Amino acid sequence: MTKKESVNFIIKTLRELYPTIPTPLDHKDPYTLLIAVLLSAQSTDLRVNQITPLLFEKADNPYDMIKLTVNDIQKIIKPVGLSPMKSKGIHGLSQILIDKHHGRVPQNFEDLESLPAVGHKTASVVMSQAFGIPAFPVDTHIHRLMYRWNLSNGKSVVQTEKDAKRLFPKELWNDLHLQIIWYGREYSPARGWNLDKDIITKTIGRKSVINAYYKSKKS
Repeated sequence: MTKKESVNFIIKTLRELYPTIPTPLDHKDPYTLLIAVLLSAQSTDLRVNQITPLLFEKADNPYDMIKLTVNDIQKIIKPVGLSPMKSKGIHGLSQILIDKHHGRVPQNFEDLESLPAVGHKTASVVMSQAFGIPAFPVDTHIHRLMYRWNLSNGKSVVQTEKDAKRLFPKELWNDLHLQIIWYGREYSPARGWNLDKDIITKTIGRKSVINAYYKSKKS
């Protein structure tokens, strides 16, 4: 297949598999999404979704969040990992939202990425999922699958994002990044991968990846 044919096949298959697309992280507004995405760094969505109700019960907006101490926040979010850095980030960004943005999450990359503990991926998730602004956040699943599908070289998430934005229509970015995440979890995981169930990789995948998979099964 050509790259264009591969892209069309991916879009068609993902639409069939995920006509409605659930959001992985539970949230009710841009602020709670921002906090949930920040917490998800080097953690799982499942773990984050178990912890955020405990945190949001005490503070689900920046005004209530700054009433907690950094230590208070850290005790609640400890199970998600990296709690010292994340708790400082949550408290710090909440104060900045109040001081500079009237308590609201800004709707642009520059202001989002200037917040403590908020990087480009977190900002991209908020822009796409909270505000519907086209973005293509690249997580481990998307980075892995773009390489397996021979659409990116796998050297960096920066390059993977550039390739995804170049290959896929802009109006589909927000849906596609979520569809690829769900597909990666269900059909093309890093571990316990069954290529026979992974119809996209089996059809358009990088030959070296497919050959390596079958070779590992024989050994």
